[in-house]
Amino acid sequence: MSGSVLLPTTERALAHRLAVEQATYRVPSLVAGVVRDGKLAWWDSRGRADGWAAAGRPTADTQYRIGSITKSIIGVVVMRLRDEGKLDLSDPLERHVPGAPMGNRTVAQLLSHTAGVRAESPGEWWERTKGGDWAELAADMDGEATVDRAGRRHHYSNVGYAALGELVARLRGQSWFDAVRAEVLAPLGMDRTTPAPVAPHATGWAVHPWADVVLPEPAHDHGAMAAAGQLWSTADDLARWAIFLCGDTGAVLAKDTWEEMREPAAVIDQDAWTEGYGLGVQLCRHNGRRLLGHGGAMPGFIATVWADPAERTGVLFLSNTTYGGIRGKLDLAMLDILAEHEPAMPEEWLPAPSFDPTLLALTGPWYWGSASIALHLRADGWLELRALAHGGRTSRFRPDGDDAWIGLDGYYAGERLRAVRDPDGTVDHLELVSYIFTREPYPQTAPIPGGVDPAGWRGQ
Repeated sequence: MSGSVLLPTTERALAHRLAVEQATYRVPSLVAGVVRDGKLAWWDSRGRADGWAAAGRPTADTQYRIGSITKSIIGVVVMRLRDEGKLDLSDPLERHVPGAPMGNRTVAQLLSHTAGVRAESPGEWWERTKGGDWAELAADMDGEATVDRAGRRHHYSNVGYAALGELVARLRGQSWFDAVRAEVLAPLGMDRTTPAPVAPHATGWAVHPWADVVLPEPAHDHGAMAAAGQLWSTADDLARWAIFLCGDTGAVLAKDTWEEMREPAAVIDQDAWTEGYGLGVQLCRHNGRRLLGHGGAMPGFIATVWADPAERTGVLFLSNTTYGGIRGKLDLAMLDILAEHEPAMPEEWLPAPSFDPTLLALTGPWYWGSASIALHLRADGWLELRALAHGGRTSRFRPDGDDAWIGLDGYYAGERLRAVRDPDGTVDHLELVSYIFTREPYPQTAPIPGGVDPAGWRGQ
């Protein structure tokens, strides 16, 4: 996965921004990439990954630590377990990991960092030391695993993802990484994503704050804490991950489950949110875009990947510096450069390859009281309820048996839409929760809750 399909002016702007970031923040080496329409459309690098000779220039196949991006990959396996019926997201952790010190917190709360679990493990800084097993970690917390009531707010927790790693291991009967490799990495072709470095790989450095000198950083196996940030990866592999995050989930994850993961479960900045968290993924709103992805930082390394499913675009970077100042700058700047120089083309509209003719009778305007909505038949066979002039709620619905559909998002998520027919088979009205949708506002013959005044509509 290499090469470019971008315009030369776009490439130049991206390369310039990459060079500015590397020089300004004194990053030993930096690799960045752009994903477009299911492939790595551009990548470039600056600096040296291992040593300072020209031969040390990193490529799209050079490994870097990706830190907490590991969490999103763990999250996918947890969601797969849910889809298989092996757990429920509302299950308390102790149902699957008996004796866990945060055992009364749910799987969903751990995934979304709303469990009120402590941020870091007790004892020495786990990111710079060798870790023990789950039993040691659980014992070390000694009744101090939680710092807040469950659900109160977003509180980022590396310990919470250590617990999810143990959950995966117990339900799969193998290490969390073996499960990740079999269920996510191998199907996506991410063969260069590993728990320990495999050459060619970058060396992690700390850059002195007041001098142009560097210090090598340690890299250990973090044991039970590894599920919070152990993995190494490459630009090529992260591009494949970005494609997955854009919605090309293939056989790895059901599309509905991917949608569920990227729904905001917690807002980080409360006033007018730009940052949030879903189920295993960080969320961001930037210049009208709704992004999902994750950042990662370990001693000597910083990495980030963001995906914009609406435009089938993703951006990523990997670097070997403990603190480079680039996080939240280079990644979003690349998206802005793409929007300015080469905005994504909308997908070409094509008529549906096939459709159910009986559904055409359901399309068009309907009324909930005096509020107007329209029912649209999508090319994928799903229905979409769209608000019209008088406002209302928008939701998509997938088929759920004859004349029934289940809401996928918005106010009606999980609710059942039904078409109610007359004896001759004609659709008389739609039922959605307690609402009645009719072809005219407040018709006399429809079963409107509370009834309709027999005098009907009137003037003064």
